[in-house]
Amino acid sequence: MTIWTELSPLSLSLSYVDAGGVPTRSLRAGSGEPVVFLHGTSGHLEAFTRNLAAHAEQYECHAIDMLGHGYTGKPDYPYEIPRYVDHLLAYFDAVGIERAHIVGESLGGWVGARAAIDHPDRVASLQLLCAGGTVANPQVMERIRTSTREAVLSDDVELTRKRLRLLMADPADATEELVQVRHAIYHEPAFVAGVDNLLCLQDMETRQRNILRPGDLAAISQPTLIVWGRKNPFGDVPEATAMHEAIAGSQLELFEECGHWPQHEQAARYNPLSLSFLAKSSAAGFSGRFIGRVSGR
Repeated sequence: MTIWTELSPLSLSLSYVDAGGVPTRSLRAGSGEPVVFLHGTSGHLEAFTRNLAAHAEQYECHAIDMLGHGYTGKPDYPYEIPRYVDHLLAYFDAVGIERAHIVGESLGGWVGARAAIDHPDRVASLQLLCAGGTVANPQVMERIRTSTREAVLSDDVELTRKRLRLLMADPADATEELVQVRHAIYHEPAFVAGVDNLLCLQDMETRQRNILRPGDLAAISQPTLIVWGRKNPFGDVPEATAMHEAIAGSQLELFEECGHWPQHEQAARYNPLSLSFLAKSSAAGFSGRFIGRVSGR
């Protein structure tokens, strides 16, 4: 099984969208209510290739490379959470999304949660997949910073392989194809030049001014699904339970033998769970498309 065989059932487009002046790589497929998939730190849209075919049967799917990530543009400033949110909403405006369901893994969950809090009219529902941003653990932050910088600043593909395997409970899920995709991205000159902008949230002072505190989480009013791997290397289960307790009415699902990419590692379990949650969220009320919104933010 490869990325392309996983995507082969889809009629899809892969293009670049001008999102507030930032060329943004976007994979789009399906029709219906918009669902936007957001990856984690130093990640890219291929994190969701095991999910798009199932979701595109019922939804208009958008998997994007976030600001400064993948093959999206890399403006030269630190990527703090408000910058990511601004970029996300600029993408919404550029492609005509008024309101979307957000699926956010790791950093993507942090960004999705902040968008849901600050712009509730733009977020229909929220999925937090091993979401970051609620704690500041120096050991975890150093592990992310060091492993990423080593893989980016060295040509040794084994360091990229090690960085990707760090995410998975079973190293086999870090397929060689994914390793090669990530290695190529890591060694794009613009990615190398901007890696410290991308890693700024691993600095304690920067993280503290961006962190999601219990009061922030309590402001999330959208239907919320929290999915967590019991072998998540970047956060223990109490982080997930604290999110669940802070977000009224949220649903918490713990995956056994799972690391930091539940949507990828256990796609056969995650996909129907997500689709059931989306169906319930839609039944609760959704208004998603509009025509003619002015782009540029």
